[in-house]
This record gives sequence, structure tokens and C-alpha cells, in this order.
Amino acid sequence: MPAPVPRQRAIPAAEGGQGPVAAPNESAQESPENRTAAPEAAAPPAAATAATATTTPAQLTLLLIENDPGGTPIVPDLLDQAGRPIRIRTARNLTEAERLLTDDVHCILLDLALPAPGRADDGDELAVLRHVLELAPRHAVLALTGADDTERGAEAVRVGAQDYLVRDELDGRLLSRAIRYAVERKRSDSAERRLAEGRLRAQENRRLERGLLPTPLLDGSPLRFAARYRPGRSRALLGGDFYDVVRTPDGTVHAMIGDVCGHGPDEAALGVELRIAWRALTLAGLCGDQLLGTLQQVLEHERPDDEIFATLCTVDIAPDGRRAGLCLAGHPSPLLARPGMPARLLPYDNNGPALGLLPGARWPRMQVELGAEWSLMLYTDGLIEGRVGDTGERLGQDGMVEMIRRRLAEGLSGEELLRTAVNEVRDLNGGELTDDVAVLLLDRTR
Repeated sequence: MPAPVPRQRAIPAAEGGQGPVAAPNESAQESPENRTAAPEAAAPPAAATAATATTTPAQLTLLLIENDPGGTPIVPDLLDQAGRPIRIRTARNLTEAERLLTDDVHCILLDLALPAPGRADDGDELAVLRHVLELAPRHAVLALTGADDTERGAEAVRVGAQDYLVRDELDGRLLSRAIRYAVERKRSDSAERRLAEGRLRAQENRRLERGLLPTPLLDGSPLRFAARYRPGRSRALLGGDFYDVVRTPDGTVHAMIGDVCGHGPDEAALGVELRIAWRALTLAGLCGDQLLGTLQQVLEHERPDDEIFATLCTVDIAPDGRRAGLCLAGHPSPLLARPGMPARLLPYDNNGPALGLLPGARWPRMQVELGAEWSLMLYTDGLIEGRVGDTGERLGQDGMVEMIRRRLAEGLSGEELLRTAVNEVRDLNGGELTDDVAVLLLDRTR
């Protein structure tokens, strides 16, 4: 049986230095009030109390777990960094320790010679430590061992203890310093672990969101594709806007852009579901009113509540590239630019309702002449609803058309055109846009 640690004498200083308190040795049989509370003392001035509350760290509490056959186990005098006595609770076994292990305990001093309850003698010399680490994962732990058993102490640190102490070398100064070090190291380790876990979650979310962005299927098409995506949600890669482009075996190029109302992760997930459903239905041969009606059924089944709706614009470009079918479901009309002609919006007189608003709704398909050479830009309302300077007015479709005309006159095209346009809208807004922005550009050249 390990030799008992020398008994601790009573500490005359009160918590905060205001008056006498009971000796800090607390047996497992004492009431919670006797373990932690000091007698009432004269109240300090209000200013002094406020200063103490804001500048003085919390008083440390140690839980000593040791089987002492000679009586209550005692440790030397202990003072924290501010010179105040470190409060001590004692437990003779792990059952008592579990009862005394409250949130105000900062550190555990554990006798490694204690048996682990409920565990067979399997030769694990650190079974009691493993049990305590499972019992108190957020607490600092100091291992207590004998002079001839330092190897087990070092192994305890590798298993998870913050440090180990040799019983015969124990004194108040050494133990006080070890407790303070263990508490700070545990705090640092916990903060570092939370930071690492947060980074891993962020990396996983980014990989997931990147994987959810579409890869256009345009093999065999002469059309050039460009897209720009900027979510309004802070530090997100994906918002409620969605887009896609596919080419079916008959040579028709189908393009789509949509916007789920809202900006959170639920809206982003619903947007991904609608995009994937659109691609599957398009490759299966659906288009126009039939396709949008089926998408509305998908939205109604998948949305988190009945108030959620989505706007949508679909374009199917004929194999010769000169004509297109256009369907609008509450969505802004695309912009068409052709050489020698000013950029303009396509007709939107037959704009149908957004998906999810009207059961049994219909979405007419309009035939549009594109010509031999053109650029077709699909976009979400985040591009046109940004503010213009301090006026408070929104850019609007007219402002967006003028901006694109100007940039086209400067010779911009493709990715450069979209990047410049989105950056200009952000600059006009005086900072980051609060709404998601998605822009898709298809070009046909001779």
C-alpha cells in the first residue's frame, strides 16, 4: 500500500483574503455547502467587487483521489497564482470521486495504485487512469505515483494525463505549480482540439459543397460555357441559387438557372435536389411544361415547409444553335447579345408562377430566335437587386442591361465578362451582396 502523503495543516487565509475559512481538506461525507462555501465576511466596496470580478481568475479546485488507510488523505499547502488557497476535495475511490466531480473542479490528482471499478485484472496498470479520463474528459488530470514507478507515470502522460508527480518529492510549491500548469495545458489542448475539429468540419463542408456544384455536360457542342457563383451566406460555397447545362443525344443544349427563396443550408440543399432532378428529367427527354410540373412535385415533397418556393428559367437551344425554347417560372428573363445589336432582355410576357406557389400551374414555352452568332446570359435576381451607391435604389434589370452593354463594348466576354459584372455589382452595392448570385453564359460564334 502506498505511503500516505503528509497531512496538510489548516490554511488561515479566506477566499479573496477577507476572513477565516475552514481548512480546505474536504471529506467525501461532507455536505456540498461545507465543501465549497466560506463564512460570510464584510462586503467590500462595490467598486472593489467589480474590479475583482473582472480581473481575478476563478479560484482553483483540486479533487484528490487516493486510498489512504490512515484517515483522510492530505496534501501540502497549496496556493494559486494569485496567492489564494487552492480548494481541495478528497475521495477514497472512484465512486466517491464521481459524486464530487462537479463543474467547479479544475484538476484531478489521481493515485495510479487505485483499482479501477468493474474491471477485471487484465494487467492494465493504467486502468484507473483510463476510467478517470472517460469519467472527466474536460478536466486536467495529474497522475500520482511512487519513486520506483516513474515509468508508469510517463506512460500515464502518453495516455492522456497532463503530468505525473512522484509521491516522495511532493511539496506545496511543486504541486501548486503542477496544478496551474495542468489546468492551463488542458485548456490549451481543448482549444486546439476544438479549432482542429472546426477546421476539419469546414474542410469537409467545402469539399461537399464543391462536389455539389455542377459539371456541365456539353461534349460535342460548339457552344462555349462560363459561369459565376457567389453565395450570400457568410463563408459558404453554396447558396439557394442553382444552375446546370446538359446536351442531349439529339444535339439540343438545355440550360437552367433557379433560385430557392432563402439563403440557408436547407435552401442550398433543396437547390441541389432540384438541379439534380432537372438534369435527370432532361436526360430522360422531358422539357417545357411537363418538366417544370414534375420539378414542382419534387419541390413540394422536399421543401421543409409550405412557404418555400423556387423561381426557374429553362432554355433549350436547337441543334443548329439558331433557335431556343424558353420557359420562365417567376424568374427574370435572360439577356441576349448579338454582334452589331445592343444587348436586350428576351420576352417575359408569358412568365408562369414560381414553383411551389400554385398547384396545377402551367408554364408556357416561348420560341425565341437567336441568330447565327450570340451570347445568352441567364442570371438570378441577386445580380439585379443590389443597391446603387448611397441612393438606396436597386440596380434592376435596366441597370444590369446597361452594364453588360458597356462591358461588351469594351471587348469583354466569357469568364472575364461575368467576373467583371459581378464585381461591379458588388462595388455599386458598397460591399458584399446579401443575396446569392449565379450567372451563366452561353456563347455561339461562327
